[in-house]
Amino acid sequence: MRIAVAGATGNIGSLTVAALQANGHDVVRISRSHGVDLSTGDGLDDALTGVEAVVDATNLAATERAQAVASFGAATRNMLAAEERAGVRHHVLLSIVGLHRVEGNPHYEGKREQERLVAAGPVPWTIVPATQFHDFAATVVSWTERDGVATIPPLLVQPIAPADVAEVLAEIATGEPKGRYVDVAGPEPQDLVDMARRTNEARGRKVKLVPTWSGPLGTEMAGNVLLPGENARIAPTTFDEWLAGEA
Repeated sequence: MRIAVAGATGNIGSLTVAALQANGHDVVRISRSHGVDLSTGDGLDDALTGVEAVVDATNLAATERAQAVASFGAATRNMLAAEERAGVRHHVLLSIVGLHRVEGNPHYEGKREQERLVAAGPVPWTIVPATQFHDFAATVVSWTERDGVATIPPLLVQPIAPADVAEVLAEIATGEPKGRYVDVAGPEPQDLVDMARRTNEARGRKVKLVPTWSGPLGTEMAGNVLLPGENARIAPTTFDEWLAGEA
């Protein structure tokens, strides 16, 4: 199949490209560095020529709700319109477990707008909600670290290996549209503070961690909010196995 991956140079996008190519598919990379601007739609029509399915693994940075909704919305509208013109038969969107249980987070607001547009759009679709990735704790530390000290919320998560997410996306893109897919998660719940500590140790980094809810991720994400549902698809790679590759 000829499959396009939006966000092809990002963490999940690049892994999805590799997973698709490993199975013999012709992959079109969609990113600014490959001449496609999703915010304007420039380059999309040419990129989607002959494409049967599109995987949207984009990740747009925004700190304000209005900005997030506008950015995710513009990119999604442009993709869906171009896909309809090109006759694309399947749009696969990577989303987030617990998205509709969290209020006030700009990124989540943008992703909700993205889901809304896909579900109401002209292209048959599958939305794949995944839990946080195994490298999420390190990402949060990078947001808050100052002079060797980082604040981090004591979130309960069930993280998944990025490569496992990519394998699921590649599999779904080659099949028929499924609407909202089941939650996709890693095999074990983890405490985000402990994940950050262990990731830092594996990478040889010395950072003092200060657990707190006063940061970019607040108490709206506390408890079981970010955990997968009972019928979740459980990916195989544990956090320990992923961490062994970081050492």
